[in-house]
Amino acid sequence: MFKIERYTQKKEREWNDFVSRSKNGTFLLDRRYMDYHSDRFEDFSLMIYRKDQLYTLLPAHVGDNTTICSHKGLTYGGFIMNSKTSTSGLLETVQFMNEYLQLANITKIIYKPIPFIYHILPSQEDLYALFRCYQIKTIGCNIASTIFQKNKIKYDNSRKYGVHKAFTLGLTIVESDNFAAFWDILQNNLENKYNAQPVHTLDEIRLLRSRFPENIKLYLVQKENTFVGGTVIYITKQVVHAQYASASPEGKESGALDLLFDYLINQKYTNYPYFDFGTSNEQMGNFLNENLISQKEGFGARGIVNHIYELSL
Repeated sequence: MFKIERYTQKKEREWNDFVSRSKNGTFLLDRRYMDYHSDRFEDFSLMIYRKDQLYTLLPAHVGDNTTICSHKGLTYGGFIMNSKTSTSGLLETVQFMNEYLQLANITKIIYKPIPFIYHILPSQEDLYALFRCYQIKTIGCNIASTIFQKNKIKYDNSRKYGVHKAFTLGLTIVESDNFAAFWDILQNNLENKYNAQPVHTLDEIRLLRSRFPENIKLYLVQKENTFVGGTVIYITKQVVHAQYASASPEGKESGALDLLFDYLINQKYTNYPYFDFGTSNEQMGNFLNENLISQKEGFGARGIVNHIYELSL
């Protein structure tokens, strides 16, 4: 009844078509996005067929000789399912996959399920099936800050003040393709504050934007003729997600990001169920950047947990 194939580039169209019609997949799980960093990961993605029809996908890569990960190069990467996927069907799928992985000498899976806010239909059959079939250990717990647009919390006073200050100073917002200008601000901030670099290089984000122009947008804040802040947002069917956000010293002083997020949340993207600021932690959730999460919560965002599991066969 079941058949499993390792993904190859010949299957790209079939993979992408399934993701586009799935109930929980997003453009991050499209191969045109996933494979921008394929040189860093040895792919072990699985395409699982039931009665000769593609039934579910598992984006994954090799962790070590006996481990696969789903997927360390992405924010999430669990089973991708369509509306035909049932609880009993996925339970059978996982049981069959067990045998396949054992023959491949795989003994462990690092599993990052797709957060529920991205589901266009309920899609947590995977968590039940994995509970039934594996010894599960939670090894990471990241917390994202998210606004539910139908039930928003009022801003705190500091965010209100920032919006008012930026408006009074005449700051303006533009949608732009000038990723180089924003990357200068972003890199300077990360280097000076955390001695770090953005996950994507400038060339990579430009490449991804060219492949997904309707999903990846850049908004910049101007003060007179100078860019003082901005954000790169990822747009999926359910969620507008702030992938990057940063302001120059002048932008921070002027309330640039307060004005920008107020515009995106309350004017530009009100028709999406969720506005997500992303996570504020490191070290698999063991370190919380309290200043960063406080800023996000000041806009009325509240917590969505993204678990990372270790599954032992």
